[in-house]
Amino acid sequence: MYAQFRDPRWLIIIVGLYLLPGCTGVPDGVKPVKGFQLERYLGRWYEIARLDHSFERGMSSVSATYSMRKDGGVRVLNRGFKNDLQQWSEAEGKAYFVEGSDTGHLKVSFFGPFYGSYVIFELDSQNYEYAFVSGMNADYLWLLSRTPQVSDELLDVFKTTAESYGFNIENLIMVQQPERSDLK
Repeated sequence: MYAQFRDPRWLIIIVGLYLLPGCTGVPDGVKPVKGFQLERYLGRWYEIARLDHSFERGMSSVSATYSMRKDGGVRVLNRGFKNDLQQWSEAEGKAYFVEGSDTGHLKVSFFGPFYGSYVIFELDSQNYEYAFVSGMNADYLWLLSRTPQVSDELLDVFKTTAESYGFNIENLIMVQQPERSDLK
């Protein structure tokens, strides 16, 4: 009866299931925004700055477009230009609220049952023009904007805020975005 549990694959599955909830955590000290309104957040966002990750390495002109799914979740369409291959790449995912729908903490999946945190910890509450987003820990950080370029003042606020939460802004990548007339 217990013979199947001797197979090492079971150990990997059990450990993986144990660790899955930790992927939707929040970095120490970071608090998701309250009063979040998903309908105002939907639409296209441009990636202005990020910490490096293999899934975005070497990409420019990165954007994310959010829309509603029929199941009440959020459709996530990430798009970027792979500079080394000189081609566009897209990834479609889905997102759901971790807490209430008025809290900027979602879990996002691009790969089956595996979810990662999407924590909006700073947001232009008046017009939803920019968002500071993290993942489950201080290794994940993004500055998103409704426009492909932002002011130096906003960039300074982003860096100061992120550094105060323990993000390593020395490794920040400024994402090359096209001018508005070049957008496709």
